[in-house]
Amino acid sequence: MSRKAKKQQQNQMIHAEGGSILQEMGVTRTVIRPREEVDIQLREDRIGRYFRKYLNKFVFVEFSEDFIRESKAGHLMKGVPIPLRRKEVKEFAGGRGIDFLVLAENMAWVMGCDPHFKHTKDYCAILKKLYNYKLYEGMMKEGRDAAEKGEMDNACIHFRAALCMKHDYMHAMYSYARACRVMYEHSKNEEYVGRFKAEAVDWFEILTETHPRFAMGYYYLGYSYLNMGLYGKAQLAWQSYLKFGRNGKDRREIDKRLKQIVHPVAIEDGCLKIGAGRYEEGLEILEPYLQSQYKDWWPLHYYLGRGYVQAGQIADAVAEFKKVLMANGSHLETMKELLLIYEEEDDRANIKKYTEKIRMIEDAQAEEQAALVEETKKENKKLEEEEPAPIENPESFDTSDLDEFEPEGALAAADETEEAPAEAEVPEGKSERAKKEEPGKAPRRISKRLK
Repeated sequence: MSRKAKKQQQNQMIHAEGGSILQEMGVTRTVIRPREEVDIQLREDRIGRYFRKYLNKFVFVEFSEDFIRESKAGHLMKGVPIPLRRKEVKEFAGGRGIDFLVLAENMAWVMGCDPHFKHTKDYCAILKKLYNYKLYEGMMKEGRDAAEKGEMDNACIHFRAALCMKHDYMHAMYSYARACRVMYEHSKNEEYVGRFKAEAVDWFEILTETHPRFAMGYYYLGYSYLNMGLYGKAQLAWQSYLKFGRNGKDRREIDKRLKQIVHPVAIEDGCLKIGAGRYEEGLEILEPYLQSQYKDWWPLHYYLGRGYVQAGQIADAVAEFKKVLMANGSHLETMKELLLIYEEEDDRANIKKYTEKIRMIEDAQAEEQAALVEETKKENKKLEEEEPAPIENPESFDTSDLDEFEPEGALAAADETEEAPAEAEVPEGKSERAKKEEPGKAPRRISKRLK
């Protein structure tokens, strides 16, 4: 059967069954978010603050009138400032032209540092007009090469630039999410970790929603959920991985992981049922685990205690809550549950005891949190102003996982185009201004004007 015939047959099946066959197989998009949630130029930028320091390396000038007239993208260039580095400013000031690919790389840096930058759309329009798909493949190669060296800021910036060029680019989504994952795993800064972890999880989710056949998205999404203690979500992600994953070693690994989390998934389900007020179902699931290897897991006892309160088994609830405090002596939620019970019973001694304990722990936590906030502010200031050292032994960014889904083509920088742009020139007036600018300071002032 020809490819065209197969496509027609598939479309008929979708029409006949309302799309349910392929949706059940997980090969069609069943979740379509609003564009503002999936386009890096529109969505909230959680981690951009850590990349904007690189904008200070650039000054901005404009294309010469002659260059604009000669370029097939000239109508897109008028009034658009181009970013230059220190050595490039000197070349321009000397009257020499510069390869447009250098300017394209500079644009990539600016877009990747700040996708919300005022002229990101202009840069994308110019680069798309002048180059074909090889441009964002070139960005991807730059990013992956940087990641292999542990230069993760560089890597992230190039992946973000590729997403500016093509918001649903599978390679960029996957690599960007993985880069964020590496970065939070190698940091101890609480805010930094939180921001990069949220970004990684978001992009793994967007990846699996946009490209539901791509197995490795589910592979890493499962681990992300597991590290957050979301066992049920990890299970679903890994089950989806097994639908599409072909690598025998990885399949055996995930199959093993799924067997390991069978009981944590069940316990989580029981806890959720109790949290939702379905205490009878929750207790039925959780009580057998009191005789298992999970008997010392304090969250089990906490949710059993809550379930017993809902069931009116107060003595059993108190016993479970006290087991929690034996394992986690400063667990406030448990103390507050006990305080409510003692207030109902008018047990003044225990009311006083737990009221004082709660106040002491809350005061200590407030002091600790205040100290942590100050420490985090100092660390964040450093992270936002200084370039980090390369990460040693980062995980491999091997491209073999992607090859079967979308042809890489020539991953080298985009040096072949339908019409290679000539070297760009800056008019004399611009050259003199650029010559006088202090590259380390001027971009901050200029960027502020442009945004």
